Amino acid sequence: MSLPIPTILRDLKPPPGVVRVLAASNLARTVANGFLLSVSVLFFIRSVGIPAERVGLGLTVAAVLAMVVSIPAGQLSDRLGSRNTSVVFGVVQGVVVCGYAFVGGFTGFLAVVALASMMDAAGAAARGALIAEALPAAERVRARAYLQSVINVGLSLGTLLGGAALAAHSAALYTVLLLGSGALFVVAGLMCLPLPHTKAAAAAKDGVDRRHVLRDVPYLTVAALNAVLVLGTDALLTVALPIWIVHRTDAPASLYAGIIFINTAMCVLFQVRMSKGAEDVRGGTRALRRSGILLAVACACFALSAGQPAWVAAVCLIAGAFVHVCGEMLHSAGSWALSYDLAPEDAHGQYQGLFNLAQRVGAAVTPALTTAVIIGWGWPGWLLFGAVVLAGGLAFPAVGAWAARTRAHPQPEQRAAEPAGSAQA
Repeated sequence: MSLPIPTILRDLKPPPGVVRVLAASNLARTVANGFLLSVSVLFFIRSVGIPAERVGLGLTVAAVLAMVVSIPAGQLSDRLGSRNTSVVFGVVQGVVVCGYAFVGGFTGFLAVVALASMMDAAGAAARGALIAEALPAAERVRARAYLQSVINVGLSLGTLLGGAALAAHSAALYTVLLLGSGALFVVAGLMCLPLPHTKAAAAAKDGVDRRHVLRDVPYLTVAALNAVLVLGTDALLTVALPIWIVHRTDAPASLYAGIIFINTAMCVLFQVRMSKGAEDVRGGTRALRRSGILLAVACACFALSAGQPAWVAAVCLIAGAFVHVCGEMLHSAGSWALSYDLAPEDAHGQYQGLFNLAQRVGAAVTPALTTAVIIGWGWPGWLLFGAVVLAGGLAFPAVGAWAARTRAHPQPEQRAAEPAGSAQA
């Protein structure tokens, strides 16, 4: 049954207060990020003159360094306060991105992309902690859903801006837009200043002894299992599918643009609604189980497109795209729930850092795996990927329940059942 348009539009409007401030900040940041994603590689190759293989090497180094700083940046967020660190990391990232416009060779390129990637990872950990510290537990997943919708809008706008810049191919225009992107990152960071100081800073002053996330085996297991599901989400769509369409099907290559439009539009319109019911560990694991099933079905649909007439292949690919985006939205909601609900309330920074690190690892290995398995093996490769994400999704209820039993703090559903006077000071 279709949803009324006013209901869908209401889901797109963030509630006032913390979520609305963060949504505005996210919009500025992701417009800048969308522009950089679409332009930066070609800018460094075509305008600066850095060889493509050296650009690839620099981006790989930057990605590794971003992973390395995720947990330490989260720890810093726990000690200094997530609001403070969100502002600092955002401003520093903006200043570094402005440096893109002045790169003259490989050394400068490596320095700016490494620093920008590290600040991006650090900021992600701080913003994740900020949501946890500024909002009640029951509202965090819904808040992340609003922000995810904004992210998709911002990335789309930034990509369109990047496309216009690439079409013009003007060095002066590149310089102006790169400086503008850096300014947007700075503005996005400064937008967090009106938010209240978070309680993590006060806890750090009291000398609270926090358990290090790398010693939390249940949480590590959940993060690793989540990385398995990441194999079937974004990178699968952005790396494997376009190559598959061109080299393994008779469908027109232009169909891929339509698939990306379907994915982006549905994430913008329905992420908030798809996140309902995934506010705690139980709901989150249920969403992740369903995500694994849907991602596996999507892989099967993509596999069916091989060797078919163009129109049949197109139908299979479009059907797979619809199923895939539903699985992707459920994965987002479920992963947010577990990442927050299984973390100690005074250590969300380092726990978000670890969870983001695991997701980055999953996204980093997906391109190589998909190229080798899906493009190399053909339709059996899709089925293998589907089996892997299906197994990951089906394992989540048991793994999530085990992790919840090991928590020192009660889960939200348990807290709600306690008498009002039983809460500890």
